[in-house]
Amino acid sequence: MSEESCIFCDIVAGKIPCYKVYEDERTLAFMDVNPVTPGHVLVIPKTHYENLIEMVPGDLAAVHQTTQKVCAAIFNSLKPGGVAVLQLNGKGANQVVMHYHVHLIPRNRPKDKLKILEWAPKKGNTRSIKSKQGKIIEAL
Repeated sequence: MSEESCIFCDIVAGKIPCYKVYEDERTLAFMDVNPVTPGHVLVIPKTHYENLIEMVPGDLAAVHQTTQKVCAAIFNSLKPGGVAVLQLNGKGANQVVMHYHVHLIPRNRPKDKLKILEWAPKKGNTRSIKSKQGKIIEAL
């Protein structure tokens, strides 16, 4: 998705309204209009990047500083039991809007019945783990 057809770029440009909670020179935080739980906030860079890999260090740092600030505000104002901080990269990870963004999802488990962020640890295959480790190290 290019910047020209990006809904988040349109929000930054003021072409589409949003429920803004915070803004600075590099970032914007606004309420998700399709919230997973009440109080779900999105934090984005104002510059278009599709994913984490494309982000430049300064904008990445700015997004996560805003994430920290807004997360604290969610804790202080909404008093959830916790906040899930979620960031997806690529369609295979279910990234829907192809503009880097961080989800701040207030949680009160098990009361909120949100299963997407629930999983039980299971023993991994050591051979597979070592194989993936080698591939990642080689790519670095």
